[in-house]
Amino acid sequence: MTATSRKEKAAETEAALKEAAIRVFARKGYLNTKITDVTAEAGRAAGSFYNHFAGKEQLLEALLADLAAASDVRAGDVDHLSDFTDPEAVRWHIREYWDYYRSHAAIMLALRQAAMVNDEFAATLASFGAAQAADLHGHLDHIGAAGHRLPAEAHVSIAMMYQLVEGCAQLWLLNPTPGWPPPTDEAAVEAMTRFVYRGLTGRDY
Repeated sequence: MTATSRKEKAAETEAALKEAAIRVFARKGYLNTKITDVTAEAGRAAGSFYNHFAGKEQLLEALLADLAAASDVRAGDVDHLSDFTDPEAVRWHIREYWDYYRSHAAIMLALRQAAMVNDEFAATLASFGAAQAADLHGHLDHIGAAGHRLPAEAHVSIAMMYQLVEGCAQLWLLNPTPGWPPPTDEAAVEAMTRFVYRGLTGRDY
């Protein structure tokens, strides 16, 4: 086997382990998942896992890195709007995060579960969230320039926006409350957009 073939085989195995982990996390939850569950799901030998990851935490960190890369690609979308005095810009970001959360629900839940039991991982996840939030600071500059007053300092306002969307995603996408039917995606995005836009600018639209 050539060096190129070995690299391709290794990349294929790593991708298979990641995909398998996501499926197992969705079924069993991160905390209940064993490494052997992942390798069995991937159809790989148990020992192959350690050729790619030191442990379950490192696998989850690799998935987190993949999410960060995907987020960077979306931020470069030609439709990306950055002036938060425009409600369409707020809606674009909320919809992107909502769709992102729905697409990666198993990973997002696994990340939260890992952070609950591992302080080091909690710090890693917090750093990831801070980096994502930092990208929005410039979006809020337009609000002050337009003469509107943010409800709090920029980083606090961004944190509140993220917590609203994440909380609703957990409530409506991950753990729907029995007897309390969740809204449609369109209704959820519209409601959060109105709530966030009014909170950030003090205006309706």
